Amino acid sequence: MTADVVLRTAEPALHPRWDGLDLLALSLVPRLPRVELFAVLRGAAASEPGQGPAQPGTTEAPLDSAASPIAVPDSLEAVLLEVGCADAAAKAVAAREAAGRALATAHAKRIDHVRWSGANYPPLLAAIFDPPLVLWVRGAIDLLAEPAVAIVGSRAASAYGEETAARLASDLAARGLVIVSGLARGIDAAAHRGALAAAGGRTVAVLGCGPDVAYPPEHAALLEEVVRRGAVVSEFPPGTRPLSYHFPRRNRIISGLSLGVVVVEARQRSGALITADCALEQGRDVCAVPGNVLSERHRGSHTLLKSGAALVETADDVLQAVGLVRREAAASGRERARDPLLALMDTGDSYALDALAASSGCDVAVLLPRLLELELQGFVRRVPGGRFVRSAANVLT
Repeated sequence: MTADVVLRTAEPALHPRWDGLDLLALSLVPRLPRVELFAVLRGAAASEPGQGPAQPGTTEAPLDSAASPIAVPDSLEAVLLEVGCADAAAKAVAAREAAGRALATAHAKRIDHVRWSGANYPPLLAAIFDPPLVLWVRGAIDLLAEPAVAIVGSRAASAYGEETAARLASDLAARGLVIVSGLARGIDAAAHRGALAAAGGRTVAVLGCGPDVAYPPEHAALLEEVVRRGAVVSEFPPGTRPLSYHFPRRNRIISGLSLGVVVVEARQRSGALITADCALEQGRDVCAVPGNVLSERHRGSHTLLKSGAALVETADDVLQAVGLVRREAAASGRERARDPLLALMDTGDSYALDALAASSGCDVAVLLPRLLELELQGFVRRVPGGRFVRSAANVLT
């Protein structure tokens, strides 16, 4: 199953003031209705039939829409009123104060943040229905835009499950993929450690608490290692304690950052299945590792396999499932040098992902695995800032 991700809007059409404090404040207002909120922020009236989301770079409905253009509200109070929030003015004041405190804490702890309206927001995550309005990040922000695979599974994992997760993570990381997981006990921790064990391996931990909070506590050292060699991400501001309802919410971010999700050892009601459901809703690939048919530990994984998830045992299986091709399976250099994507790139010039998407007419979610394939084959290389350069050694004369 190759993912067919539709980018609803790679560049949210927001009023300029949403590049400032108000978007951060909005992210801190609790219990807002997500459907209505994103309909408003994207400049669409979800309640009116025939009107779709705003086109990138506009605040109006598509020209073929039967409804009249809808402007994006230009203030926090206006958005809160639009989504039916009671006491909008008071809640806006409280949210701005909370945002100020969060920024001060983040600055003191050297924690970065990325807004949904920002150019450095992860493109795959921006494609989901309800992306986090703000991501709090410790570590390498640029890593969030690179091709990634999520590995998730049981907290009470067996030795077989942990060994399998670590091996898959290490092999995939050695091939240039970023490994995403949730820093939980069991499979998550094994996936992070496996990625870090690979030469140059990189991993991203998505938390259900603030990025400065180690949960579970025994993973404090692992958390700091991930910060040093990858990134720790949360939609919850610094200092937020782990609460049970935070973790299902964070699962959509794990899948949203990834080309696909690999489930290793999941019981029938495992939280890993929530991540798999999120992946399916987002149009991402879902893979599962088979296990003992007599064990309850694998019941959820086998349910996924029966439902059409890709059966994977090795890193090659995962690469095939998410649409990436191994170097050994690559076409000849002469064939690849005629590749239409490479034809758009002049040797030595660097290209932003958005620019390549615009010139090729391809979605970012399609371009990322394609560029990684070309990178593995030596036809392009990645440079700082998340940009790509065509390699001179693979240009035909």
